[in-house]
Formats: sequence, structure tokens, C-alpha cells
Amino acid sequence: MKPAIKVTVLGSTGRLGRAICAAVLDAPDMKLVGAIVRSQSSYLGEDIGEMLDREPAGCLTTVSFEDALELSDVVVDASMPAMTVSVAERMAVQGRSCGLITGVTGFTAAQLKRITTASKRTPILMAGNFSLGIAVVEALVEQAATLPAKDWDIEISETHHRLKADAPSGTALLLGHAAARGRGVNHETMAVTAREGVTGPRRPGSIGYAVSRGGSIIGEHQVRFLSDLEDIAITHRAHDRRIFARGAIAAVRWMCQEGEGRKPGLYSMQDVVKA
Repeated sequence: MKPAIKVTVLGSTGRLGRAICAAVLDAPDMKLVGAIVRSQSSYLGEDIGEMLDREPAGCLTTVSFEDALELSDVVVDASMPAMTVSVAERMAVQGRSCGLITGVTGFTAAQLKRITTASKRTPILMAGNFSLGIAVVEALVEQAATLPAKDWDIEISETHHRLKADAPSGTALLLGHAAARGRGVNHETMAVTAREGVTGPRRPGSIGYAVSRGGSIIGEHQVRFLSDLEDIAITHRAHDRRIFARGAIAAVRWMCQEGEGRKPGLYSMQDVVKA
């Protein structure tokens, strides 16, 4: 019998972190060995199982990442950009083969550069969205962007709950980058993330974004390719947050690669779904 994959979760008390912790506890081939929280968290020192209204899991929430890392095969990150960067760099300095899987979004260009540098010494999987369905949509969008003529317009719309902090969402940007790759253009040059006032005609070849926030909507994304006579729409709707935990579990298994672990490098959910 293979030894259980030992998992540490960063940001374990948030909505995504809780879902991932629950999924790890339910996975027969995994063991939750670390649950990292902020020093001011009201859940500090609490058994993660009891926090999830379950039987005690024997894993207490802590702020000591280094201690948890020593026990871990893989780290799953559901924290915040600054924490992600800090952890990635600490893991890189240690030169650990233990991989980092992050579902955090909203990074600045400088933060992304630091993560890329860290990935030269430790394997890092960046998931703009843990959903396996979104990973499929990303591939479809990239393929679709290669098919229409250059005069087809690309518009991306997304809707999330009222508490979401970043806009456009990391997933919307993920799909925008896929469209840019398919079309062979620079995303930053062609992206239009806001329109207001007298904007004039739509810039040819641009990739437009529209954002809505309200209620408790988990996540809805649509990419449209529009021409004068027809249009193509690729849509994804999340009906349950468990899809993100399910994708994170798939990423953990992929990262551990039958106990071998991945080589240092920067990976994505495309690597997981195409394996």
C-alpha cells in the first residue's frame, strides 16, 4: 500500500481553504498534516476537523509554516498574493522538492516575476481557477481563437459574489490570456478592462472584459467570438464550490506523480487535465 500524500493547506479557514481541507480529509490516499492560518485568526490552535464540524482530525491550525513544511509532500495555497509569494520564495530557498499548488489570483506583475523566479528551484502550479471544467474551457478558448478570422471580436464577461475583491477575476484573465495565445497577440497590449464615456468604435483585435458583482454567485464566465453574421459563445457556470476542491485534489495527485514529485518549474491546470 502506498503511503498517504501529506498535505499542508495555506489559508485553511477561508471558503476555498475549508473546502480543500475537507476534500483532503475525505481522500483515502491523503493526510492533512498542516493547516496554516494568520496569527490573528480566531481559529488558531483549533482542530481542523472540529472547525469543519467533523470528528477531530488530529491536525491543529497553526501559523508555523516551516514546521508543517517539514512534514509535507505538497502545499496547497488558498491564502492571499503576498503570502503566496513569501511561501514560494521560502520553499525555493530551502530547495525542497515539495511542490506548491496555488489557487490565489490578483497578483501584480512584480509578484508574478518573483513566483516565476522561485519556480526555478521548486515546482509551482498556478491555477487561476482549480475547476477542471475551466481548464477545459481554457483549452477550447485558445483553440477557438485560432479559428475565426482576425475581424472577429472577443469579449469576456464574468459574474461573482459581492465579496470578491479583484476584477476582472483571475479566471477571466486566464481565459483572456488563452484567447491572446490562440490569436498570437500580446494580452496586455490588446486587453480592454474598462469602458466609460464616449469610447469611440471598438479597437480591432482587442479583448474586452465586462464585470458584474452581486449576491452569492460562485462564478460565471463567458467568452464570445462575434462577427457581423454569427457568434460563438463558450460558457462555464460553477454550481458548487466543491468543484474547486475536486480540482485541487487532482492537482495534488498530479504534482506528487506517484511519489516521484515534479521537477522545478511553473505549471498550470492544463498540465493536470492533459496528463
